[in-house]
Amino acid sequence: MNANVAPHYQRLTRDNAVLLIVDHQVGLYTGVRDIDTLELKHNIVGLARAAVALHLPIVLTTTTEKMWGPTIPELKEALPGISRIERTTVNAWDEPRVVAAVKETGRRNLIVTGISTDVCLAFPAMAALDDGFITYAVIDASGSFTHAQADLGVMRMIQAGVIPVGYSNVAVEILGDNAAPEASAVYAALGMPFAGLVFNLSQYFSGQ
Repeated sequence: MNANVAPHYQRLTRDNAVLLIVDHQVGLYTGVRDIDTLELKHNIVGLARAAVALHLPIVLTTTTEKMWGPTIPELKEALPGISRIERTTVNAWDEPRVVAAVKETGRRNLIVTGISTDVCLAFPAMAALDDGFITYAVIDASGSFTHAQADLGVMRMIQAGVIPVGYSNVAVEILGDNAAPEASAVYAALGMPFAGLVFNLSQYFSGQ
């Protein structure tokens, strides 16, 4: 068992988590085949907006933009004021500025998403794990170029001790309480089918 893996469940909170978004770039999206790109955009943008609503620190990276293009515009719009770290390394964790940005937050629970699942997500998630972080891979806010590559990337991460999560459940876990002032913003950001119902019910009961 990896010595860095948490021996028991540790709840993600606003105070212990940081989000690392790796290489959600226009050019890389053209090759995604394991998830519909509209669904992928919905999920990563929802996660980003929820993280902003929850006041989580966010680190955004790109790789070799002259080759793979800029961050997708939908994600850039969801992260106003957050500058990206452009690098050339394949593994984002091999870039000292990325590691420094994450470590400066003082948080040890690292939530990671990236394109592709088996490289941009898996490599930094496993490297950060080896560096003492507890890492969570957001599988449905990541994409890969084949289903096989995605499956192999997920299996490799799990074998290493990375914890797989979904874009909505990780945000709702951090929210923690539906009475929190950020609840409406978080559910609206996630865009889940029942979120409108939750909001309408809360408005109804608050008026009673």
